Amino acid sequence: MNPEQWYLTEDLDEFLARAGDFLHSRPALHTVPLTVTHALRRRGLHVYGPEAPLFGLLYGGDGADPIRAVLLHTPPFPVHVTPLAQDGTDALVARLADLDRPVPGISATRETAAAFAAAWQRRTGPAGTVGPRQQQRLYRLEELTHPEPGPEGRARIADSTDRELLARWYVAFHEAVGARHAQDPAEWADARLAHAGVTLWETADGTPVSMAGTTPQVAGQVRLAPVYTPAELRGRGYAGAVTAEASRAAREAGAAEVVLFTDLANPTSNGLYRRIGYRPVADFAVWEFDDRT
Repeated sequence: MNPEQWYLTEDLDEFLARAGDFLHSRPALHTVPLTVTHALRRRGLHVYGPEAPLFGLLYGGDGADPIRAVLLHTPPFPVHVTPLAQDGTDALVARLADLDRPVPGISATRETAAAFAAAWQRRTGPAGTVGPRQQQRLYRLEELTHPEPGPEGRARIADSTDRELLARWYVAFHEAVGARHAQDPAEWADARLAHAGVTLWETADGTPVSMAGTTPQVAGQVRLAPVYTPAELRGRGYAGAVTAEASRAAREAGAAEVVLFTDLANPTSNGLYRRIGYRPVADFAVWEFDDRT
């Protein structure tokens, strides 16, 4: 495949005009580009960092065929790409390697990520890859089941008085999972508060003990992220209760699909979400590359 079949642009409006139908065709599987581009459109192109995002579309042979895949890169985070066949993967690696642009890693379905990493290593040499940083599973809510017995307390929507707590827990969540947080914590809190996008579980005395964030609804889908309970409060059912309430609220607000990602290295969370009613959609992987390549 000719690498030029990958059309690249830094123009968000152009990308969405071209890719909109493709992204909306499978909103659960395409949750990341849908929600990230929504944030870029609402909050500015540099919400995730100072470098301009890059967008890509893979067309068929003559450029007029339907779109086969899309790419999203918001530095300094890994490139995210929708599922690809091997020829599309090889063409993308060749296209990106010819750009004067760092590629810190790949985030994609497990098979695509592994194929991209292998092709990248062939292109850049043995030092070109580090390895998979995280194995993830994308789940979609089917029939919601509230945990029984539930913990003491109640759910409520976070408000402006919770801003400092949300920012602190946003950082703590990323530290707990060993990931870089994507946004300024206070700005993240403000963005979520603007669309009532955090549900808190609080004890009978009003102390918040767990949170579940939700993205804005885009193409009929909402993604829960992050779900966080401080380490000293885990094992009491708070995460299950707050996730169920946030899921219910998303459904009642009109979301046709409610999804979330889990770390496959954490069997506790995977078991919890299955009990609530989430079912697997696809497995993903995040690979890190040597930042010198």
